[in-house]
Amino acid sequence: MTNPLPAVIALLALHSLPLAAQPACTDADAAQPVALFERFTSADCASCWQDSTTPAPGPEALVLDWIVPGQQGDDAPLAPAATRDALLRLQALGRAIPAATDVYTAPVEPWTGLRLRVGQGPAVNDYMGATAEFSARPPGAAWTFHLLLVERLPAGAEGSPVARNIVRNMLQGTWDQRNALSKLHSNKWSELRPMFFPEGAQPERLHTVGWVEGAQGRVVAAARSVCGG
Repeated sequence: MTNPLPAVIALLALHSLPLAAQPACTDADAAQPVALFERFTSADCASCWQDSTTPAPGPEALVLDWIVPGQQGDDAPLAPAATRDALLRLQALGRAIPAATDVYTAPVEPWTGLRLRVGQGPAVNDYMGATAEFSARPPGAAWTFHLLLVERLPAGAEGSPVARNIVRNMLQGTWDQRNALSKLHSNKWSELRPMFFPEGAQPERLHTVGWVEGAQGRVVAAARSVCGG
């Protein structure tokens, strides 16, 4: 049975951060991304990971690298970074599992009155507390949210000639009137969760990203945390 204590400690550490310290790992000073740019790489394809021509957008986009479990299972070259969340994401997008690589892009089409904030706390063992706060005026019927724990890899790290943002964990759900903060705050929602990261991930490289979708999967808000010194 998994010991729940580290996850509880991670949450407590995040909840107890003094207000002055909280901006160190939030999106407070980061511009909202203008697009999602998602790269899906099969865990079987080592050459895909090493490809110097891997497509990349400008800095205004939210770039995510999903490592998709391959046919070779645990023997695949990229198996340590593969996650079933990648399969869930492909399924949600209605896209096939790639044998090599696949790229999906979507614009962020912000609505007036919508605001998304994300942040994180310190790592405790294999967990990190992650937060998301969202407000909508008017509230709307329902919103689908995604909160991800992502590891930044600079170009040249781990054998990749291009910079990467490897998805390590994903939380997704729905915000609607039933789970708003209160009747007085029917247009506000929040999540405070411990998120597990696998062995091999470096905590100092981890950050949170998130986005919210409205009707027909339209991305209406996105954010990424930035950790200062």
